[in-house]
Amino acid sequence: MPTAYIVEAVRTAGGRRGGRLAGVHPVDLLAKSLDAIVERSGIDPAAVDDVVTGCVTQAGEQAMQIGRMGVLASKHLPQSTPAVTIDRQCGSSQQAIQFAAQAVMSGTQDVVIASGVESMTRVPMGTNATFHMKEGLGHYKSPGLEEKYPKVQFSQFMGAEMIANKHGFSKEQLDEFALESHKRAIAATQAGAFENEIVPVEIETPDGTEMHTVDEGIRFDATLEGIAGVKLISPEGKITAASASQICDGSSAVLVVSEEALKKYGLTPMARIHNLTVTAGDPVIMLEEPLFATDRALERAGMKIDDIDLYEVNEAFAPVPLAWLKHTGADPDKLNVHGGAIALGHPLGASGTKLMATLVHALKRHNKKYGLQTMCEGGGVANVTIVEAL
Repeated sequence: MPTAYIVEAVRTAGGRRGGRLAGVHPVDLLAKSLDAIVERSGIDPAAVDDVVTGCVTQAGEQAMQIGRMGVLASKHLPQSTPAVTIDRQCGSSQQAIQFAAQAVMSGTQDVVIASGVESMTRVPMGTNATFHMKEGLGHYKSPGLEEKYPKVQFSQFMGAEMIANKHGFSKEQLDEFALESHKRAIAATQAGAFENEIVPVEIETPDGTEMHTVDEGIRFDATLEGIAGVKLISPEGKITAASASQICDGSSAVLVVSEEALKKYGLTPMARIHNLTVTAGDPVIMLEEPLFATDRALERAGMKIDDIDLYEVNEAFAPVPLAWLKHTGADPDKLNVHGGAIALGHPLGASGTKLMATLVHALKRHNKKYGLQTMCEGGGVANVTIVEAL
């Protein structure tokens, strides 16, 4: 079977809700990452066979097939470049990578850009459903679904609390994990670890035009006391906004190509895609599936957890990566070494390619070989992608 290679991976620095990226239309935000892929890789724009874009809240400014809109807004990609927009919830752009890799591995395409975008400021989370509900246009839970899951509310917040209780994590452990996310993100930022992956975005501020290059969600003054003092999301629970991923605006992209394209266009690969896995399980506890998806991915790859040098496990809520560590027996020092979504933000549809950008650049920076990325997703689904740095 042909091999799929990652040639380039980029992301914008995250913007807080109502923050520095709030003035950028999500279509233009996506176009920034698409253009950066073309510029940094040196690929002939006409050679791109397809663009696969993840986006979760496909409404308003993110409606009308935003992947295609991003191509049309791009400075470099011709209008003859196809695009498709997909929704696998938080794993949307990780699935975009896997679809891109599958296209290349099948031999049907040679150059595919996987990408993602989410402006959670301009298109608030869930509004693609709530606006219709408010107008009396129906609810996603059908009679058939209600019959199978009577009176069940599919809630990620509830699922995260269920994981914390099931695995016996205290609020103190969750708060300590959150602080560590900020500490690692601070250290990475100050050391310049993100410089090669971040796409500068020109923004307007009260002081004039600036380039947005630093993740806005990082709390450079974070303390355990401050985190511990944040109000609980549920009075009966353990999770606060400080131990959950931050609402975030951003885009990201990864260039996936065949070996033939490497030779034809003189490209230098960053990594080889080693394994693609997706599984599904309990839609109520929902966010626990990365544990079992990782088991399957390692088995299919013929690997053990200790064979992996770096892990990116999305920090949707602190209990998720903590449960993943407990289940797999993985080394916590290899997990999210440059911080995670608690500090850096979780721009929903953009997070999959965002995490991959951080992972492949971290592998190169730390001179490591194998990386594993996994993401919990709404509905009890999880993707796992294993890459080998070159």
